[in-house]
Amino acid sequence: MTELAIGIDGGGTSCRAAVADRNGKIIGRGKAGPANILSDLENSLLNIVESAQEALRDAGLAAEAISSVAAVVGVAGANVTDYGDRIEKALPFAEGRVVTDALIALQGALGDDDGIVGAFGTGSVYNARRNGRLKGVGGWGFVVGDQASGARLGRDLMERSLLAHDGVRPASAITEALMTEYGNDPERIAEFAHSARPTDFARYAPVVFEHAARGDAVAVGIVTDAATAIGESLDALLWPECPSICLLGGLAGAYEPWLSEHYRSRLASPKGDALQGAVELAVKLLNDRLRGAA
Repeated sequence: MTELAIGIDGGGTSCRAAVADRNGKIIGRGKAGPANILSDLENSLLNIVESAQEALRDAGLAAEAISSVAAVVGVAGANVTDYGDRIEKALPFAEGRVVTDALIALQGALGDDDGIVGAFGTGSVYNARRNGRLKGVGGWGFVVGDQASGARLGRDLMERSLLAHDGVRPASAITEALMTEYGNDPERIAEFAHSARPTDFARYAPVVFEHAARGDAVAVGIVTDAATAIGESLDALLWPECPSICLLGGLAGAYEPWLSEHYRSRLASPKGDALQGAVELAVKLLNDRLRGAA
């Protein structure tokens, strides 16, 4: 086993990897396609491996070195039934662990300190560390969870656009724009939604925030509901002495002004991102293995 560790952040949009030495110094990075194990297990595994091999090549190493490293892979859905175990058993590393994306986000943002992390990208998930004990909220996938995620924002936009089209709720500039995109044909929207993946819905998230910033009533309603959902999840984890809350992911900054002062007053800049957290956990795994072999 080499003295190398690979951390992998398997996101719904892309899979990022970084290879580091046993001291945590990153020497190579790689990137591949999405790793949403709940919706596409087979391709997620392929992208996890490809990102790791690219990181090794970036470090000047042969891709075949993948079989001699320790690795930690953080993915959404690792806590759902046996998805995480199935990925872990198929990994080509000398030592590999699959954990939730919430755990690597927590480690990256807080290091070994206490606090709460909420991560918002294609999906959403929360995790807290209090006196060394971990507790998570969410991460149940787009169909029944991932409130305030990019995928849910896009899905909510489509739902409200159809309600406006049917005259159930008022229309607005954003619902009219969406209907125009689909030729004012609600059947085309229904057809899209039937086969769309979370990333397909998530591409509408920036549009929702742009219209909300301009005061569009429907967009404001979508973002306000999402901010309320964030508050509810944070409340499930928050304790009086909680030192900080870190928001991560592509939508984190967009949500900050929509949160109540109760949460904004506790916001802190993360020490690092989810990939950094995965690397730190992989280095710990590597060093535990090396000590055990000594």
